[in-house]
Amino acid sequence: MAGGIELREAHFPGRAPIDAYGNGGFRFADMSHRGSILCLPSGIYGWDVSDPAEINTETLQKVLAEAGEVEFLLVGTGMDIRLLDPELKTALRGRNISSDPMSTGAAVRTFNVMLAESRPVAAALIAV
Repeated sequence: MAGGIELREAHFPGRAPIDAYGNGGFRFADMSHRGSILCLPSGIYGWDVSDPAEINTETLQKVLAEAGEVEFLLVGTGMDIRLLDPELKTALRGRNISSDPMSTGAAVRTFNVMLAESRPVAAALIAV
């Protein structure tokens, strides 16, 4: 038997509203996560992005992979609104995903409303 700590990718297998955000993380489903997150139809994942400049097709690969179940992508860019790279917007549009950058707080609130309405929404949320 091997000893030590096993590190796994942070993943909550399901859809859940975000209960709180701030202090560098998020609370959802009676759990907390430190760092940024991706909220997708397949679950909530830890997301290794801390600066809006890092948002691109590579860091959003999980979103693109689930494009058949996502029509809206809310992008929480931190405290301030930062526009998405035009190449990224084109790649998302090519998969019929409408993207909307906004502050992380606004993205959390909008995500929760759209999730409650059973809309095909995903969110990429930079921790604040």
